[in-house]
Order: sequence, then structure tokens, then C-alpha cells
Amino acid sequence: MKCAKEIHARILQDGHQSDCLLLTALMGFYAFCENGTDARLVFDEMPQRDTVAWNVLISCYARNKRIRDALILFDVMQNPEYGSKPDDVTCLVALQACAHLGTLEFGERIHRFIDEHGYGDATNLRNTLIAMYSRCGCVDKAFRVFQGMSERNVVTWSALIHGFAMNGHGRDAIEAFREMQRMNVPPDEQTFTGVLSACSHSGLVDEGMMFFERMRTEFGISPSIHHYGCMVDLMGRAGYLDQAYELIISMTVKPDSAIWRTLLGACRVHGHVALGEHVVSHLIELKAQEAGDYVLLLNTYASVGDWDKVADVRRLMKEKGIQTTPGCSTIELHGQVHEFVVDDDSHPRMKEIYAMLDEIEKQLKIAGYVAEVSSELHKLSAQEKGFVLSYHSEKLAIAFGVLATPPGKTIRVAKNLRICTDCHNFAKALSSVYNREVVIRDRSRFHHFRQGNCSCNDYW
Repeated sequence: MKCAKEIHARILQDGHQSDCLLLTALMGFYAFCENGTDARLVFDEMPQRDTVAWNVLISCYARNKRIRDALILFDVMQNPEYGSKPDDVTCLVALQACAHLGTLEFGERIHRFIDEHGYGDATNLRNTLIAMYSRCGCVDKAFRVFQGMSERNVVTWSALIHGFAMNGHGRDAIEAFREMQRMNVPPDEQTFTGVLSACSHSGLVDEGMMFFERMRTEFGISPSIHHYGCMVDLMGRAGYLDQAYELIISMTVKPDSAIWRTLLGACRVHGHVALGEHVVSHLIELKAQEAGDYVLLLNTYASVGDWDKVADVRRLMKEKGIQTTPGCSTIELHGQVHEFVVDDDSHPRMKEIYAMLDEIEKQLKIAGYVAEVSSELHKLSAQEKGFVLSYHSEKLAIAFGVLATPPGKTIRVAKNLRICTDCHNFAKALSSVYNREVVIRDRSRFHHFRQGNCSCNDYW
């Protein structure tokens, strides 16, 4: 980085500010180093910017998780006064950004731009559209893109299978895999990751075991850490925790922290305290502990009512200065992303949102909804737990969706953490009482709530 700054200073000193190619290369280096600030500084210094320069900066923002900035640039770039317009590369990067943030409206706008400017036949863009729509919870639109393609490669089929998997359509993912075979398209590692993930999210244990075996014996693909992770997730969700542990111990590749965390999460769900403690010891050996690991262990103790151990873990976290990631939910409306955290008071319409949320809860309680107080992991009374649960970030986002959109419109929310049981029950009840489809993307999958039911069949 120091070398890059010296080169930058030398460019300015030697009067090469007009060398677009040189400055774009410097921007690319900053982007590679994930330094969006200096990349933007170079961009602003350029007297003329071609499409490549714009693409480098948009890509840099996307790499640095400045997704909104990347999408704003896509819009700004279309202004004729800047002398450049998005090309197929711009569209590709912007679609990937939309997929990351779950901004469906923006993604649809880019889709229209692609078709209007003659990029619609590019297979890589079509593959990315499938992935974008899938990650925005619109697997039906992803499938329509798939159906409209004249040429499909292994990436196309894998994208569709992954889309079915993350949206809870396990059987459809398996059928897509079988159709892929009938079309004589050889599957690769990514294909099997999607198939195994589909089995995991849909509770298809026997099918998952079968595909894991076929991958090795029939297709000659050695399991990667991702395949093992899917199998541990599959077993863990189904309650086969000891078998999942044995699989990790027998792996042909060294288990990483992610796979241990997958098992630790299953221990939390099923209240397997002893194994949870054992898994944490493996994470300590890897020196890979994170705040989330302590939270999972804490939640495991809380799930069985061991409040003394909960207090011990909280005390340890405080002593180590461990900060947890706060729950955050977002909802897109008219191209603007609205963000909420628990007990949020920052939104300009927050008084209306809280009033709407109170009204929603009254209506849902009349219909039989009761707060799942086990989702609150502090030692409080049932009444106190119910109050705390009332203002989780996804509930605030849903309330805003009900407030700000017309009746019947689908509400789409993205959350950075796993949805809790109470918020899951809340969304199910709301979808029935308010006759709204609610789509929530949490850290691991999509939940499509319709008429009081969820696509996950309460299996997540």
C-alpha cells in the first residue's frame, strides 16, 4: 500500500494526471487492496473517465461491501454528461451487488437495461440474473430467465439448483439435477454443493447421503470443505449430532472454523450442551473464536435453562471485550434501502412504525399469536421477555412494509442473522391475518410466508 501511495504521488508530481490508463491501473491496485477511499480519490482526480475506470470503482465498492455506493454509481454513470455508459461488465458487477444486498427493484432495473442495450444473449449475464433473482427470493423469475436461455452451461444449472436450494425447494433442486444429467451436462463441485444444500434445507437426509456417495463414486469428485459442511448441516438440522461429529473427525480435509460453527449451531438448536462445549474446545485449538461462537454457546445453555452458565459466558465475553454483531434488517422501497436494528429510533417515520407494529400485534394476538418467550435469552419474566421480543429488527422492517406499501404487496426483508422462532411465528401469523406474502432472507436461507405457512415447513 505504501508503494501504491508513492506511485500515486509520483504520477501527480510528473504531471501524468491525464493518463487514464495509468490512473485506472492504480485504481485497480487500490481495489485489489480493498482500499475504496484511495480508489475514489484517484477516480475524482481523473480529467476523463472511460467505462473501464467506472467499472473498476464500482467493482472496488462491491469488494469493500459498499454495495449501495456501487449501485449509486451505476445510476450516475448513465448520465450523458459523463461521457460513458454501463457495459456488460458494469451490469455483471452491479447484478452481483444487488444479489448481495437483496435489492430486487434495482436488480430488475438492471435486467431491463441489459435487454434494452442488447446484452441479453450473454450467458454470463443470464447466469448472474438467475443468481440475483434467487438471492432476492424470486426463484420464479430466476426460473423464467433459465427457461429463456438458448445455451446453458454447468454454471447455469448450478445457479438454478442453488436458487431452488436457498428458497426451500429441495425437490425441485433434485429434479433440476436429474434434468441436467438427462441433458448430458456433467456436474461439478458447485453443482453438488447446491444439491447437498438443498437436501439440508429441506430435511432430505437419505437423499443427501445418496448424493454425497454418488459424488465420490460415480462422478469422481472428492468432497471439499463445502461439501462436508453441507453434510454436517444436514445431519445437524435432522438431530444426528453425534454422527455429524464423527463425520468431521473422519474428514479427508482439515476441518475449518466454519464447519465447527455449523455443528455448534446445531447443538444450540437441539440443546446438546456437552457436545457444544466440546466443539468450542476445537475452536479454541484453531484460535478461531469469534463473538458468534460465544453467543451460540450462551444460547445453548439458555435453551436448557442453565442461567448460571449463561451468566458465566456473558462475564467471560465482557472480560475479553467481545462485541456481538447486532441484528439488522433491511427492506427496499422505491429503490431506497431502509435499515432497522432492535429498538430502532432513527427512521424518520419511526413513530408511525411503532404505532403500526403495536396495531399488528393486537390483531395477531386476536388471531391466536402468542410470543415465543424462549427466543429471548436473558433471564427475565415472561412479560419482560415478550416486551423485548416485540421490537426485533425484522418486526420493525415488516411493520414499515405494511405501513408504506399497498395492501397485498409482497414484503421483502433481509436480515444479517438467523431469524428467531418468535419472529418466524410472527411472520407466519401476519401473512395470514393481513393476507400478505412475506419473504425474509436470513443468514442461511429464505423464508416465504404465505397464508400462515412458511416454505421451510418450520425446519430451519
